[in-house]
Amino acid sequence: MANDRDAQWKQSKDASLVVPTTDADFERYFDLRWRVLRAPWAQPRGSERDDREQESIHLMFRAANGDALAAGRLHFNTPFEAQVRFMAVDPRAQNCGLGSRLLEALEGRARDAGAKRIVLNARESAQRFYEQRGYCVEGPAERLFGGVDHWRMSKEI
Repeated sequence: MANDRDAQWKQSKDASLVVPTTDADFERYFDLRWRVLRAPWAQPRGSERDDREQESIHLMFRAANGDALAAGRLHFNTPFEAQVRFMAVDPRAQNCGLGSRLLEALEGRARDAGAKRIVLNARESAQRFYEQRGYCVEGPAERLFGGVDHWRMSKEI
């Protein structure tokens, strides 16, 4: 187990933050979103996408072999409010800091584009992660897949 963990840590340290641009990048990016955020609840492929993909900022951490290790998306609700969506970290690379680094990068993109506030809907299991990074719970958000509770969270930037 320790060797697996060491290999995961090395892979995550060697990961590069990229904007997916090629078909292969996007295939891996969307596959990671589906595997982490939809497949565990028996949701079909395609449910990891929505109608705002074309207008959004997409970032991912990519391993040296091309695998997507972490993915996240940012879009603007208003000129001053950005929303983080579809944050996913491959289970083999979790707890190695990629989620934090990805969120910081998305926040930086939002700030650079003029956002003053970021909102997101966090699953109950991720609420503490976001709170530790300065997000505050505003209240309950949409409940997905017949029972996955989400919380609306925000952060002034």
